[in-house]
Amino acid sequence: MKLSVLDQSVITKGQDAAAAFEETLRLAKFTEELGYTRFWVAEHHNTNGMAGSAPQVLISHLASLTNRMKIGSGGVLLPQYSPYKIAEDFKVLQTLFPGRIDLGIGRSPGGSYETRLALTDGLKKSMNEFPGQVERLQHFLHGEPGVKAYPYVDTPPDIWILGITHRGARVAAENGTAFTYGHFINPSNGKKALDYYHHQFRPSAGLESPLSNVCIFVVCAPTQEEAERIAKSQDIWLLEVERGIDTRIPSKEEADSRIFTSREMEKVRENRKRAIVGTPEKVKEELLLLSEIYRTDEFMIITNVSDFGDKLRSYELLADALMDPGL
Repeated sequence: MKLSVLDQSVITKGQDAAAAFEETLRLAKFTEELGYTRFWVAEHHNTNGMAGSAPQVLISHLASLTNRMKIGSGGVLLPQYSPYKIAEDFKVLQTLFPGRIDLGIGRSPGGSYETRLALTDGLKKSMNEFPGQVERLQHFLHGEPGVKAYPYVDTPPDIWILGITHRGARVAAENGTAFTYGHFINPSNGKKALDYYHHQFRPSAGLESPLSNVCIFVVCAPTQEEAERIAKSQDIWLLEVERGIDTRIPSKEEADSRIFTSREMEKVRENRKRAIVGTPEKVKEELLLLSEIYRTDEFMIITNVSDFGDKLRSYELLADALMDPGL
């Protein structure tokens, strides 16, 4: 099985953005040594806890300080931008780091209505333009007749469409791009989306056959009890993000002392459907099962917990359990 990473450069309470970016870099280097396939960074705006507002900049930094692993975006919020400019940005990255750049794109609005307007400099762009934007992005990446996006590259970066419904799967299939399903956001629609993608995929200039992966929250520790303790900070973080309270990860001390209300516990149990929390054996068993359901051999792992050492160990235990050549 292939393992990859999605990192949101989330700030832990008591730290700052510089510390979050330093941890992102350390995680990239660490997971590359462990044999992870890709390392993607997210794009978020107008939020106090997610430092990664400019994935192209962060990709360049990470790629310059790693050697093998593919570095990419998870993902650029295409509806807010010009496909031509995104093609230029990622062709520059691919020229600097040949064969190592992934262009992950999403349809997300990127935040509130006011945030969207700030991103588009007041231009009211329709989210329904996304399929057409994908086509134009492919046009510019592959140098079709008309306006050219430079620099020229022999092999443009792979496009991955990020989706949480069959709508995203349809756009990926019809345009012949790779597809990432966000189980960590919507765990209930993945089989339908990926079945559609694989059945309806049309080859393109960039991709001859379907290519997919699935992104999921994972917290792995030597014992179930320890995994539950570590995951509590992620549980709290998800509760507060959904309420619009805070997007920073609670400190370890705050997480340890927090007592959930009955209503919060119900929500935590619901959110756990987006995650796997447990021992290496449990995580391995559940990922292998999901691999069959989702028809993919690659999972992108996201782990948002208070203690960075716990986070590193989780990725290490996961690699030990699943990166077996026989799997």
